[in-house]
Amino acid sequence: MRDLDENTCISIVVPCFNEEDAICETNRQLVAAAEKTGFQFELVYVEDGSTDATATLLTDLQRTDGRIRVVQLSRNFGHQVAITAGLEHASGDAVVLIDADLQDPPDLIAELVAHWIDGWDVVYGVRTERNGETLFKTQTAKLFYRFINALSSTPVPLDAGDFRLMDRKVVNAVLSMPERDRFLRGMIAWVGFRQIPVYYQRSARFAGTTKYPFKKMLHFAMDGVFSFSVVPLKLATYLGLISSFLALLGGLLAIMNRIWTNHWVIGWTSLFLAILFLGGVQLTCVGIIGEYVGRTYGEAKHRPLYFVQERLGFPDTSSREVHRQATRNSRP
Repeated sequence: MRDLDENTCISIVVPCFNEEDAICETNRQLVAAAEKTGFQFELVYVEDGSTDATATLLTDLQRTDGRIRVVQLSRNFGHQVAITAGLEHASGDAVVLIDADLQDPPDLIAELVAHWIDGWDVVYGVRTERNGETLFKTQTAKLFYRFINALSSTPVPLDAGDFRLMDRKVVNAVLSMPERDRFLRGMIAWVGFRQIPVYYQRSARFAGTTKYPFKKMLHFAMDGVFSFSVVPLKLATYLGLISSFLALLGGLLAIMNRIWTNHWVIGWTSLFLAILFLGGVQLTCVGIIGEYVGRTYGEAKHRPLYFVQERLGFPDTSSREVHRQATRNSRP
């Protein structure tokens, strides 16, 4: 049981990208859910370079409620970076992550907070059903979690998204990890601490369209695999060894056939297929190595994760302070 008082604050971080149709309803439900916790709270909206009216609507909401904070990024940096920006700007004793599309129920926040009060450091949501999503997306999501757990030494909770509550010490631990290709649900699992799941049914989107088409889903899956496992590199080594063994075995068979039968091995088709097989293995191995090298190159440049265009609702919103803090917080 945590020793909390009336000054305890809960931060709710909400990454937003082209959510003009949902953001007002999202804010209404989040405010109502946060008030039920009985603690002070702040809503930290991260406007991730939207091309619709999301930024304008967030500005209007902030003007009417001093508990709302808005971090407007200079362009679209992606969902995981937007969450990171929200974590860096959140000041609460605990931080809740939730998307703006209302697929994850705001009413569950009170239950997350109750587990946090009981002493848990991370309370993460696990989806028992995924309403409004295609069969392809639900099945590939299930396969992805099981695939990454088979490769990684750090177990990632099955069917869990970014919807969760984290204690301040967990937030600080995650923010101390400066990598650019961020897979936050894996990073949070990696830091450890006391974690407990909460099960819920995921709803269909309140409005708008998904911001994770197949291409982004694939890139996100690659971030998860290459950030938390070196098994692909080992696989490249194994493929090379297997190919070498098969080539050696084929050479021995050809020599034995020539000595014992006085016939040369013939067959252009088998030779052609062997060349294609070896070429495919080599290109696959080079591609796997290239993924790791490319990510190492990105880390070596030490660029900030994001830049802030404007902050609203924070104590100091001067442009110089915004640039200084965004650069400082994003630098390894």
